[in-house]
This record gives sequence, C-alpha cells and structure tokens, in this order.
Amino acid sequence: MAAYRFRGESQVLDDKARQGVAGQFIALPDGVVHYELAGPPDDQPVVLIHGFSVPYYIWDPTFPALAAAGFRPLRYDLYGRGFSDRPETEYTLDLFVRQLLNLLQALGLEHPVDVVGLSMGGPIAVSFTDRYPERVRKLVLIDPAGLPFPKPRLSSLISLPWLGERLMDLLFERVMVNSQGNDFVHPERFPDFRAQYLPQTEYIGFRYALLSTLRGDVLRDHTPIFRRVGAQERPILLIWGHLDKTIPMETHRRVLEAMPGAEFHPIDEAGHVPHYERPEVVNPILIEFLRR
Repeated sequence: MAAYRFRGESQVLDDKARQGVAGQFIALPDGVVHYELAGPPDDQPVVLIHGFSVPYYIWDPTFPALAAAGFRPLRYDLYGRGFSDRPETEYTLDLFVRQLLNLLQALGLEHPVDVVGLSMGGPIAVSFTDRYPERVRKLVLIDPAGLPFPKPRLSSLISLPWLGERLMDLLFERVMVNSQGNDFVHPERFPDFRAQYLPQTEYIGFRYALLSTLRGDVLRDHTPIFRRVGAQERPILLIWGHLDKTIPMETHRRVLEAMPGAEFHPIDEAGHVPHYERPEVVNPILIEFLRR
C-alpha cells in the first residue's frame, strides 16, 4: 500500500476522525472495528454482514426492524470499509472470517447466532458457518456472491499488478461512486445514497482494501463450501432481487443446487439490495424465518 498513494485519500482514520460517528468501536487483533449492537442480552443475536464496499449503513432498514421484533441485531464495518481500520494486509476470506469470530468473542456472544450475509457478505457468512458450525443457528443469504456468475472484463484487468492501481485511481469515481445507483431498480428513490458512500473514501487505505479484495479469494467460486454448509442440518433462507444487475438472479439456481434445503424468496421490483429497496417485503420474510 505504501508504494502507491491513491488520489482522493488524504485523511488518516484514527480516534480523532471517529469522534462523533454513530455506533461503537472495539479494538480487535487485526484493527479497530466499527459496529452497532442493539437489544437486551437475552435476545437472539442476528449478525448482519454487508457486501463489497458499502458499509453497515446498508442495513439501515433491517437493523431497527430486527430490534423491534425482539432480536439483538449486530452490524459492523468489514475491515477496509466504513469506519473500521484499513490494516496493511491481504484482504482474504481468512481475514474477514477471523474478524467476525474476534468480534463475537470480544462482545461475549458465545451462544449460536443467526448470520445474514449480503452479496460479498454471503461467502463470508457461509465460510464462517463452515468453520464454526456450532456458532450459527440460522443462515440467511441475500443476493450472495461466492458462486460463478458473469463478471465484467474490468475485474480481471484490475487484478493485474500496477495496472490495477492505475485503473482504481482513474476509474474509481465512475465505477465505484457514481454507479451506486445501479444496485437499485429505482435509484431516484434514494437520492442520498451516493453522499453516504463518500466519507469512507477519503481515508487512506480504502482503495487498497477494495483492490486487495478483488485480487484475493473472497469473490472466487466457493461452491464446495456452500455444499458443505448446505449439507448441515440448519435452516437456510435465500433472498434475491428479481432485477439484480450485479449478480443476476439466475445465479440462485447454483445456490439451491449446493443448498437444496434452502427456502427461496425472489423479490419483485428489487435489484441487488432488495432488503434496502423493498424492506416492507423483505423484513417480514426475514423476521418470520428467524422466529420460526
């Protein structure tokens, strides 16, 4: 990371920068993590894992609904995103699974939790369940990555040494910032979504974290892991936006092949983040599944 200084990253993410930021912070072995935990200690914990680059505010419609329904929701920023640290390391599945384990341990959440993974949070959730099956009661996947689906050519170019850094610099605003609306069927209904995304991009290490993630193993084909978890006796819920342009809904067939016992709900008039775009549909499905 020190060999390449990305344009637009001028701020250091430290205690001073975090002053006034909502939520809580906790120091874990790999760095400080930004999180929010609600609900009484005796309520069933539900861990919400966000996707590739949009941090925990992507759960804004879900978090309060779970708390109001009698659950104990936990959402957090993955390393490199939001207001969590950007450690100078490789951003791999091991890192993100370890982050979740360390967070649960630090918060004293030792009993089985429900885990909800969105997009890239999908393979993280599934891998965590595979490694620590005794820690997971129920599993929910929303438009998950981790299985083969068509990817843009740019994703292969950005993996190349040095060229990836240049492309991340030159195309970041167009590809990552201005394309935020692509996750929605009706982006005009969410005019502030782009502005919410911008603060995290100013802190040194954000672009490196995204680039390292693209070059690592998180977004590769994890079909064997999905199959192992699918063979376990655990309720699984699969939700997919019918008009998802990021990971086409047709990919759900691969998930169901690996996890034949999963309960599947397609969400009409929704894109890549159906829980955010249509919470009035998704929240009841999610809550009913977790209560069952």
